[in-house]
Amino acid sequence: MEALFERLAQNVAGWSGRPPAFALALGVIIIWGVTGPIFHYSDTWQLIINTGTTIVTFLMVFLIQNAQNRDGSAIQAKLDELIRALKDGRNEFIGIEHLSERELERIRAAIEEECTTTGDPSRHEGVRRLILRR
Repeated sequence: MEALFERLAQNVAGWSGRPPAFALALGVIIIWGVTGPIFHYSDTWQLIINTGTTIVTFLMVFLIQNAQNRDGSAIQAKLDELIRALKDGRNEFIGIEHLSERELERIRAAIEEECTTTGDPSRHEGVRRLILRR
């Protein structure tokens, strides 16, 4: 079941980000809009699009979240491998994505402090500007 879901999620997430998916969605909206006068803009006519879009949105949330989780895990694995492979890499950074927000904030502050005391001050200023953009 899990493998089937992952395959489905990957295919749907990949397809939904392409122009034909947008064209299909736009086509459905246009058809719905054009049929408004035929159905006298009734409550049922409005309910059809509301229900349809709600169902599609609800399902897409789970599929897209699955794809993002998989992508995030792949990126973390790649970054961990880069850290491990570097001669001067700091292996203690491997797996820090599992730490709490408070622990990550302490690490970030320590790295900033390290940049200030041991590094080029202009480099620290660049890091500060980057963090402030969040």
